[in-house]
Amino acid sequence: MRRRAFITLLGGAAAWSLAARAQQPAKLATIGFLGSGTPSAWSPWTAAFVQRLRELGWIEGRNIAIEYRWAEGRTERFTEIAAEFVQLKVDVIVTTGAAALAAKQTTSVIPIVFAVANDPIGSGLVAGLARPGGNVTGLSVQARDLAGKRLEFFREVVTDLRRLAILANVGYAAAVLEMGEAQAAARSLGLEVVTLEVRRAEDIAPAFEALKGRAQALYVVSADPLLITNRIRINTLANIARLPKITTQREFVEAGGLMSYGPNYSSLFHHAADYVDKILRGAKPADIPVEQPTKFDLVFNLTTAKALGLTVPESFLLRADEVIE
Repeated sequence: MRRRAFITLLGGAAAWSLAARAQQPAKLATIGFLGSGTPSAWSPWTAAFVQRLRELGWIEGRNIAIEYRWAEGRTERFTEIAAEFVQLKVDVIVTTGAAALAAKQTTSVIPIVFAVANDPIGSGLVAGLARPGGNVTGLSVQARDLAGKRLEFFREVVTDLRRLAILANVGYAAAVLEMGEAQAAARSLGLEVVTLEVRRAEDIAPAFEALKGRAQALYVVSADPLLITNRIRINTLANIARLPKITTQREFVEAGGLMSYGPNYSSLFHHAADYVDKILRGAKPADIPVEQPTKFDLVFNLTTAKALGLTVPESFLLRADEVIE
């Protein structure tokens, strides 16, 4: 082959290689989304998260990919899923409380954002709120601090309340902490307290069976995957037993529970997208402060109240952020 022809051929091959490389799509930034519950239970929160990402310019399939994995209330799945995300080399992991701790124990490199955590310092997720340190940051829900306020609202509706049952998944560390706070708050109000401790879905029905005649109302420590996943069963059993019920999360009330007081989880997941945006643009989790919610929603189900024969003061309903009828 003549030298000029060879150079021409070589130049053409190089140009083709550059053009082909330019046509190849860049690797999408990848989020590993570890849901501790089920897709249906988490759908409002997932939607809020994705909506905020879009507002920030992150469009799924265009410049970002989201790998969803669901533990369906089984805490033993947290570590398995986190390990899978490490294998996939995701750019950031988004999850909640105990799952975030499992992820942190699995990787010290991949940034982790928790949309919800009850006690991020006490659980070892972060070193401090202002400067989290390490590879983890997110949003704290201050669940334990709100237990007393919940009981104050509860007594406005259940005016003759003297005996209170507290249901908690004692296999979940944050739930145990909130249960202790609720017990202390109840006793300071002069209430007798019965605790119902569960660890598996199979424990829920026997716990209600053992409760018969021992309480007038129920406080559900709901910030854990097991009870959230089984909220319809818990509501059904409580309503059959004619036990008014207060919880942390509005999702219980939407599914037929009586009332809830706590942070708006959809809002928290919406804000978690801001954390992801900062990290994907180069910020380090160690330098992004953990934030705490400033607004708390009081949600009330008037239909359930009527079914339980409760007379609710109009003044209470006017203060509720949402009344479900």
